[in-house]
Amino acid sequence: MGSTNALFTGLTGLLSNQQRLDVIGNNIANVNTTAFKSSRMLFSTLYAQTMSLGSPPGAAGGTNPSQIGHGSMVAGTQRNFAGGAITATGIATDMAIDGEGFFVVQMNGEQLFTRDGAFQLDENRRLVTSQGAYVMGWGVDDQWQIVGGQLQPLEIQLGALSVAEATTQIYLDGELNASGDAATSGSIHRSSPLWADVLMTTPIGPTWDPEDPDAPSGAQIDLTVAGNNIYSDAGDETAQLAIEGGALATITVSGVEKNGQSMGTHSFVFGSEADAADLEVSGHGSTMEDFTEWLEGVLGLHHDDIGGQSLGGRIEIDRTGSLVIIGNEGTVQDLDISSSDITVAYGGETTGHPEAGEPITQPFRLSAEQEADGESVRTTFVAYDSLGETVTVHVSMVLQETVEGGGTAWTFLAESPDASGLARIVGSGTLMFDQTGSLVSASSTSISIPRDNGSDTPLVLNLDFDEGVDGVTAPADSTSSIAAVSQNGFPGGELVSFGVDDDGTIIGAFTNGATRILGQVSLAIFANPGGLQDVGDNFYRVGPNSGEAVITAPGTLGAGRVVTGALEMSNVDLSQEFINMILASTGYQASSRVINASNEMLDQLMLMAR
Repeated sequence: MGSTNALFTGLTGLLSNQQRLDVIGNNIANVNTTAFKSSRMLFSTLYAQTMSLGSPPGAAGGTNPSQIGHGSMVAGTQRNFAGGAITATGIATDMAIDGEGFFVVQMNGEQLFTRDGAFQLDENRRLVTSQGAYVMGWGVDDQWQIVGGQLQPLEIQLGALSVAEATTQIYLDGELNASGDAATSGSIHRSSPLWADVLMTTPIGPTWDPEDPDAPSGAQIDLTVAGNNIYSDAGDETAQLAIEGGALATITVSGVEKNGQSMGTHSFVFGSEADAADLEVSGHGSTMEDFTEWLEGVLGLHHDDIGGQSLGGRIEIDRTGSLVIIGNEGTVQDLDISSSDITVAYGGETTGHPEAGEPITQPFRLSAEQEADGESVRTTFVAYDSLGETVTVHVSMVLQETVEGGGTAWTFLAESPDASGLARIVGSGTLMFDQTGSLVSASSTSISIPRDNGSDTPLVLNLDFDEGVDGVTAPADSTSSIAAVSQNGFPGGELVSFGVDDDGTIIGAFTNGATRILGQVSLAIFANPGGLQDVGDNFYRVGPNSGEAVITAPGTLGAGRVVTGALEMSNVDLSQEFINMILASTGYQASSRVINASNEMLDQLMLMAR
């Protein structure tokens, strides 16, 4: 019956418009959903009943097909991936995509995609979505360089990540007075005589010529043999120092100053390496020669040839058997040592010592005989090792001579109290200036500082004198000056904040002022984004018609840029949705009227049958 066809045609209109209203309702419900993409309903005709196919023109004009449609159907839905408005939030973990692309996330081992950049950090400091999915990207290597390839969850170790950079370059500036006096000698301190037996009748010292009338009586003791008894005469019958075979004696040097700067506290044990470790002292040995070599190291005495020059620092035993401490040349190398700066504590067997087991406050009676001379200058700077720990370095410049034809020659000596091992001397070299005071050459400007704190060792520093150091002739009352004016490297710092560049690079800021790359956010693009499957929670997965995901960095291959501290809003147009809602409602009402009219026609037909 024709009337029943109209009933079913109206029904298809009701169903189609009802489903359209479902889509509109979903759009309106998500008007405030972050990065929501609206959809629209598309209709198509259901099918048409053909009564005539029509005819072509001939003797008479042609006729068109005669068809009656039987309603509508849902052709499909189409998602609108146009960008929504980007709104600043001020939250560092929030990100928005300005352009094409999707954030890549991982949930329960499955790779998903989203435009929702409302991220946060979990307890492991990994970047996650509000649903707990890991945000994927690329990490960095130990040189803070992006490592491409396999994606990984992004980590931002706020409060747990620290960074330091070792110093490698030191730039010095100053004027070295060419009119000063060339250095000739260092300071000299001499101890009371040392003796080779308990009767204190045999002084220790060089092996003398027996025919030398000035040679002291007694036999020479070999300072390189362990177990030889060493005594110090206090000027009376009391032995102030006794180092004997099998005895355990710790000598401590503290209070010595060089150019007014303390040289710290250091201890040497006459015993084994195990004894030294147990007592936590810096040096050990079994002979007097071991002790003097150690003392040269801790006092920063340098006797090696430096470009044909020698600073002369050393320790000797003179012909009277006295310990002689000779400082380096140059007034800034002058040593300030007193008898009370060296003490001895005993442990173990001390047979033959009249005061066994009691500490001795002045084992060496020292007297100052000479001060260091020579035009010189000293500067101190602080460098940093690879762990960010400070390393103090003293650099002394000493005028050695005036070069024939004009110009001057200077030696420099670098010391570090933070160097591991025996010696604090970490470098030395020469500077040559011409008659105008210009630097001609600088040798051995790279110094090496051994470290034992777990950092990279040695710490190698390059001293750059080229730009700022001059060797000028100054007025007689002027003095040389030099200083470290700049350097690279910095101490350890804690990661306290971060930001994200347009290309997705995550930049971390540390408390020491350093910035480092922490990783890079990845984006995915698709040949047909409309083919993605919506799986809820603002996530999509690859669909049969979307094409495979192409993972790329923001700003490449058509992917949009990342905006940090902002979120993308929903792209729902409420005014358009209200219009669509009116049209859907009107279409629904009109279809219902078709059903009502068909029903009335059927009623009239039934009345005729009565």
